[in-house]
Amino acid sequence: MAITRTDVLATRPAATYRDTFAPTVPEPGPGEQLPPGWEGLYFPFDTPFAALRPDGSPAVDGVLPEFGLPRRMYAGEDTVFHRPLRFGDEVGRTTRLGEVAKKEGRRGRLVFADVVREYRVGGELAIESTWHDVFLEKSTGDEPPRAAAAPDVEPDWREPVQLDSRHLFRFSALTFNTHRIHYDRDWAREVEGLDDLLVHGPLTRMLLLDAAVRHAPGARPAAYTFRALAPVLVDTPFTIAGHDEDGVTEVFALDREGALLARGRVTWQDPG
Repeated sequence: MAITRTDVLATRPAATYRDTFAPTVPEPGPGEQLPPGWEGLYFPFDTPFAALRPDGSPAVDGVLPEFGLPRRMYAGEDTVFHRPLRFGDEVGRTTRLGEVAKKEGRRGRLVFADVVREYRVGGELAIESTWHDVFLEKSTGDEPPRAAAAPDVEPDWREPVQLDSRHLFRFSALTFNTHRIHYDRDWAREVEGLDDLLVHGPLTRMLLLDAAVRHAPGARPAAYTFRALAPVLVDTPFTIAGHDEDGVTEVFALDREGALLARGRVTWQDPG
């Protein structure tokens, strides 16, 4: 099943994100381009309260079937940018089910499910993005996944980051995200087995792409892949780092020891 929602691209969500997470980006104005990756601020979650899981994530959203698993987590996203969206555009977003894979892991049954989102203006495809979710059994309280090894390339640039609960609240409000793992410390610790609140995966995705764009002034991304590898936690410093080579930027979120928490890959448009 596919669901299409249509809305005019207002400046307000972008302005609120800018004022909180990207103050060096120019203030948005009518007719100007939406920064790449910021399409995720629009068409926020609209699942009725009665259709939420106990953890606050959507159980029934009209796109994904019910898998009989209590936990839903964001694993990453693949995005292709065909043309920019502009403030004032009437944008139609179609959401449909992508690939589904069922597996058995050491913590029990897993389902990997893709949600495909296509953004169109006047019927022309502007952006297509495949959101990767994983559905899991109830947490057993085991040690959460640890960060992966260090990047396989030496970063060319680094930026320190630390997010507190105000940042998480604002991003939850912007995207109407009710997942308790981002604001309920007791839930995050006692039910999910984390040390603290989890920074939203889609927020980490945006922060990495924002940093890559800052370090490539004038360039426009053609495609962006992002994978969440380990928990990024509130009040815990991390570093965004990038390596630029041959029209591609590898961008990373690194913990205090330099191990990978998340990674992305930006392919830039040919300037010609």
